[in-house]
Amino acid sequence: MVTQEEVLEEYGLESMDEQRNVGLTDDEIDNGSKGQLIKKAGQLRDRRNELNQMASERASKRDDLNAKTREKVDEAQEHREKRDELNEQVQEHKNSRNELNAEANELFDEVESKKQDLELGSGKSIEELKEEIEDLEFKQQTEVLSTEDERELIEKIEDKREQLAEKKEKVDNSGDLEELVEEAEEVRSEASKHHQKVTELADEAQEHHNRMIEAYREADDIRDEADAMHELFVEAQEMADRHHEDFVTVQKRLRELDKEEEQEKKAEREEKQEAEREEAEEIYQKFKEGETLDTEDLMKLQKTGLL
Repeated sequence: MVTQEEVLEEYGLESMDEQRNVGLTDDEIDNGSKGQLIKKAGQLRDRRNELNQMASERASKRDDLNAKTREKVDEAQEHREKRDELNEQVQEHKNSRNELNAEANELFDEVESKKQDLELGSGKSIEELKEEIEDLEFKQQTEVLSTEDERELIEKIEDKREQLAEKKEKVDNSGDLEELVEEAEEVRSEASKHHQKVTELADEAQEHHNRMIEAYREADDIRDEADAMHELFVEAQEMADRHHEDFVTVQKRLRELDKEEEQEKKAEREEKQEAEREEAEEIYQKFKEGETLDTEDLMKLQKTGLL
C-alpha cells in the first residue's frame, strides 16, 4: 500500500507544514485589539489561500490518477472481451476438430473393416511381395544352383506370384477402398488444421488474459495512489476550511468592533450636540433678557437654530 509521503515525493508536491498553520484562541477574539485582529485576519487569509491552492493541486492530481485508473480498467476490459471472443473461437474450432476426428475415426474403422473383409490386412503387402519376387529372381539369375535348389527356388517364385496376384485381385475387387482411405486422411488433415487453430487462438487468448491481469494490477496500483492523494486533498481542504472559519470569525469580530466604535462616536456626537444645545439655550435666555451678544455667541445660536 502506497503511503502519503511516497505519493507526495513521486509527484513533486509540497507537504503540509503544520508549523505554518495559524491558530486562533478565544482570548484573542474577546480581548485582542483591532490592530491585532486585523493582523490575525491577514495571516489566516494568507494561510487559507495557500492551503486552498495546495488542496486544488492535490485534487487535480487525484482526478488525473482517477482518469488513468479508468483508462487501465477500460484497457483491461478490452483485453477481457478479446480473450472471451478468442475463447469462443477456440471452442468452435475444438468442436469442429472433435467432430472431424470422430468422422475420420469412423472412416478409418470402415477402412479397417473392409481390409479385414478382403483379408488385405493379413500376410504381406503387395509391395513386400514384389520385392521378395525380385530378390528371388535376381538370385536365380546370378547364382549357380543345383537342380534341386533351382526347382525349389522356382516354386517359391511361383508361390509368391500367386500370392501377389491374389492380393492384386482383392484390391481390384475392393472398389472404393483407396478413395475411402483418401477421404479419411483428408478429414483427419482438416481436423489437424482446426487443432492448429485451437493452439494458436488459445495462445493469443492467454496473451490477452495476461495483459488483462496486468492492466487490472496497474489500475489497482494507480487507484491506491489516487486514494492516498484524495486523503491528502481532504487533509489540506479541511485545514483550509478551518482557517477560513477562523478568518470569518475574526472578520465578524472586527465588524462588531467597528459597530461599537461607531456607536461610541455617535454617543459622543449626541453628547456634544446636547451640550451645545444647552449652552445655546443659556445664551438665548441672556439675549431675551437684553444682554449684548458677541459674534461667537451669535454663531452658536445660529448653529443650534435658535436664531
